[in-house]
Amino acid sequence: MEEDIFKNGAILPLMEEFYTLQGEGFFTGSAAYFIRIGGCDIGCRWCDTKLSWNRELHPLTPIDEILDRVESYQAPTIVVTGGEPSMYPLDYITTRAHARGIQTNIETSGAYTVTGAWDWICLSPKKNSPPFDLEIYNRCHELKMIISEPSDFEWAEANASKIHPDCKLYLQPEWSQHKIILPLIIEYVKKNTKWKVSLQAHKFMRIP
Repeated sequence: MEEDIFKNGAILPLMEEFYTLQGEGFFTGSAAYFIRIGGCDIGCRWCDTKLSWNRELHPLTPIDEILDRVESYQAPTIVVTGGEPSMYPLDYITTRAHARGIQTNIETSGAYTVTGAWDWICLSPKKNSPPFDLEIYNRCHELKMIISEPSDFEWAEANASKIHPDCKLYLQPEWSQHKIILPLIIEYVKKNTKWKVSLQAHKFMRIP
């Protein structure tokens, strides 16, 4: 991508932003300000934010303005998600957030090299576009594997074999299949206890 358009990450295509509770993974139930960046070329068939795929639909927005709004809510943490945020230069947002005392978390498939100094990296690899830079397996704090069919357990284990020992491991049912897939995940975790279950709790709570 043409980095000059984004002024080295000082502006990025913003799909949406909101202050809420985290609904997935390690930080479930914790307050955070979500920053959803537009643009994704992975194309997961079950993606629940397909509006994020086309970067051109989302206005280029100054990061400092977004962080001003984060501070107005006194939000302790930002979660940068997408789309696929690793498509963009991200050093600027982490540097500016840290200068304001804000924790920086990111959710990424790892399809591109993840730039920036992140306090927490949630890696969620996708079969159709696996991590490009294998160093992400050493950097991530949390591995969140989406399970939409039984064969995905094998994909989850293939990724778990690459991460470092301190990384948290989660299996999460794909939402549209959760009533079918969740019982399988429960039984799998009972037999493979290194994993934990992650649910999209925000959807049960009916919050963003």
